[in-house]
Amino acid sequence: MRNVERITSVKSELLDIFMSMEVDEHAQRQRSAAQRSLRARRGIELHREFQKLSRDIAPLPDDDEPQESELH
Repeated sequence: MRNVERITSVKSELLDIFMSMEVDEHAQRQRSAAQRSLRARRGIELHREFQKLSRDIAPLPDDDEPQESELH
C-alpha cells in the first residue's frame, strides 16, 4: 500500500509541474501576442504619420505661375 501512495504522490507532483508549465506557456503566448499587436499598431501609426508628413511638405506651387483661378 505504501508504493501506491508513493506512486500517487509522484503522479500528483508531475501533474502539478505539467499544469504550471502550461500556465507559464499560456502567459508567454499572451505576452507575445500583445507585443505583436502593439508593434503592428505602431507600424500603422507610423505609416499614417509618414503619409501625413508627405502631404504636409509636398511642394507648394510657384508664385510666378498663374493659378488656375487667376486664369479665368
